[in-house]
Amino acid sequence: MIEVRDLHKSFKTKAGIVRAVQGVGFTARDGEITGLLGPNGAGKTTTLRMLYTLMSPESGSVSVDGLDSVRDAEAVRRRLGVLPDARGVYKRLTARENIAYFGALHGMSPGAIAARTAALSGALGMDDVLDRQAEGFSQGQRTKTAIARALVHDPKNVILDEPTNGLDVMTTRGLRDFLRQLRAEGRCVIFSSHIMQEVAALCDRIVVIAQGKVMAAGTPDELRAHTGEDNLEDAFVKAIGSEEGLHA
Repeated sequence: MIEVRDLHKSFKTKAGIVRAVQGVGFTARDGEITGLLGPNGAGKTTTLRMLYTLMSPESGSVSVDGLDSVRDAEAVRRRLGVLPDARGVYKRLTARENIAYFGALHGMSPGAIAARTAALSGALGMDDVLDRQAEGFSQGQRTKTAIARALVHDPKNVILDEPTNGLDVMTTRGLRDFLRQLRAEGRCVIFSSHIMQEVAALCDRIVVIAQGKVMAAGTPDELRAHTGEDNLEDAFVKAIGSEEGLHA
């Protein structure tokens, strides 16, 4: 479980101070997919970077399975599998070698890496590219490789930053099935997107972020009820236009 409490983060720019995250808080539970939904520039990626310890919050806190992300950063990283906004697969390595390298960084034995690689390859439909050099991979193949290496150490908590960006329809459908499998295994999954259809299709709970703030949070049905809209897209538009916010 991941608990986020009153996160704040600002950046200095030539134009002045940009308050990217202003009091974001929510809970992502085990066995659920929690969606972070918001327009580009809403503060989703900055929030996720604080969750997976790439950035430290100015104030507020993140707890992963009861561990503080600042005080216990190394232990938190071991409990997380992260697909960041920058995929960065190593092009000169095969998909298998990319996965094995991350497994070695986590201290896994060769046998454990091989077994986990086989399981992930089967789940993600990568068997045909597993021993191909990553240079020349399609966007979908790169994304699958990045997800597999992020999950090679079998983490309980998974954070995915816009994983379906640039993917074709069939790859997107396969990835949705994989995320549902992670949920069925009892993992805590946080899924960031600006695409309403993706969030509606996958998420048990939705956190709507705009202007660095949580504007609404709840199940899809709760969001529709609180906004008075039958359509989830209309509920989202109404929520991000609210200055006071809606919290379920």
